[in-house]
Amino acid sequence: MELTIKELTPNILEDFLHFFDNIAFSDNPEWGGCYCHFYHFPGNMDKWGKATKDENRNATISLIKGKVMKGLLAFVNEEPVGWCNLNSKEVYEKIAIDNDPGDTPKGEIASVVCFLIAPAFRKKGVARKLLNHAIKTLKEKNFAWIEAYPRKGDLSDAHSYHGPVSLFDSEGFSVVSENEHFLLMRKPL
Repeated sequence: MELTIKELTPNILEDFLHFFDNIAFSDNPEWGGCYCHFYHFPGNMDKWGKATKDENRNATISLIKGKVMKGLLAFVNEEPVGWCNLNSKEVYEKIAIDNDPGDTPKGEIASVVCFLIAPAFRKKGVARKLLNHAIKTLKEKNFAWIEAYPRKGDLSDAHSYHGPVSLFDSEGFSVVSENEHFLLMRKPL
């Protein structure tokens, strides 16, 4: 499988929208209204529950055009097959679990908050390739750390959208803290 990975820019907005409109949630349509906007959404959970698919789509379009939402889109034969929401930690309104205030490392921190892989391409190494590309890109951009927030437990593919713990373990991430549902894993760059 020949995989091409591109950084999200306004130039590939249509590919991103095609992925979210038609591919990403083809097996889980009830989540299709997110457009990976949740972690950028400034409101509380009640307001999030009332946000419509069109509102989230339009907000995401604005974030991409404004170069606020960043990440990586994976392609096979010019068709988008995977997404990694990746950005400076300070850009996100919400993080699944945050570090204790006394445990803030020095240097800029990047966060991986979401992976979405097309159903036909799951368990084929797409998320790993996205993560490896993210690590390489972040090093080039002089980030000091990368964090991930995988959900604990035995999860379905749909609920593994933060990435599985095993992926981060195998790429040298360490557990920094945890709560009832999530781990905070970090890797120095």
